[in-house]
Amino acid sequence: MLQIFKKANYNIVDKRRLAFIVSVVVILAGVVSLFLQGLNFGIDFEGGAKMQIKFNTPVTAEELRAKFTVTDFGIPEIKSSGVNEYMITINASESVDTDEVLKSVLGTMDYTLLQVDKIGPKIGHEMRSNSFKAILIALILVLIYITVRFEFKFAVGAVIALAHDVLVTFAFFSFFQWEISMPVLAAFLTIVGYSLNDTIVVYDRIRENIKVHKGKPLKDVINLSINQSLSRTVITSLTTFMVVLILAIFGGQVLFGFSIAMVVGVIVGTYSSMFVAAPILIAWEHKFKEKEEKKA
Repeated sequence: MLQIFKKANYNIVDKRRLAFIVSVVVILAGVVSLFLQGLNFGIDFEGGAKMQIKFNTPVTAEELRAKFTVTDFGIPEIKSSGVNEYMITINASESVDTDEVLKSVLGTMDYTLLQVDKIGPKIGHEMRSNSFKAILIALILVLIYITVRFEFKFAVGAVIALAHDVLVTFAFFSFFQWEISMPVLAAFLTIVGYSLNDTIVVYDRIRENIKVHKGKPLKDVINLSINQSLSRTVITSLTTFMVVLILAIFGGQVLFGFSIAMVVGVIVGTYSSMFVAAPILIAWEHKFKEKEEKKA
């Protein structure tokens, strides 16, 4: 196998406290951001109408915004999706005739309606609730799977790392007010699976090295295991990262939410498998050693 880091010997475990501090700061900042500005849910979760319109004559987003703000549909969200092509989102119920809305707002402007998505607010709120339940159920199933395959302490580390990845990604979406839609939810579940795969690779190596290096301190075994799997982790993550980064830059507005979630998720997932999931095993060991010492 291609080795980027030949004879890697990085003391990753000793950096765990710094990593924990960075993670806690980012997550707390995300919680504050959630309270101050919340999440930018798309029409999939809030309800409304999203229209993709191609104009045959040059027009700016400011001109369109000025036309839509005089209606009763609130402040529109207008994003460019190509040359003279825009994604326009308005707060409209399912019963609203979008063709009539466009005729009244755009008048005699020369345009072509490419696509319309409409979702009622009640259905949107149900989908939001079901989405969070799906993520929670995924974490519970991961806990059960890792407990069966390894041990409960490994499962706790994996679930904490996965929850960390989801929370950090949510924090970024709150900071920058990126829209959360169904494709973004798919990205979140993909992040859970991707990060879990990285974590299992490290855990497999730790389990093997615990048997091979009996009597060696757990800290040294974890460091050795992470360094042995470092090349594989970086190569896999880098390959995925380059693909989703290209999608985020050149994929247009339709793919931006999914791809930017994956960009953040790949970085955070790689980081957590080394600096969160594995070092938690040491914290777990210390906790039970202290209990045994107190009993003794």
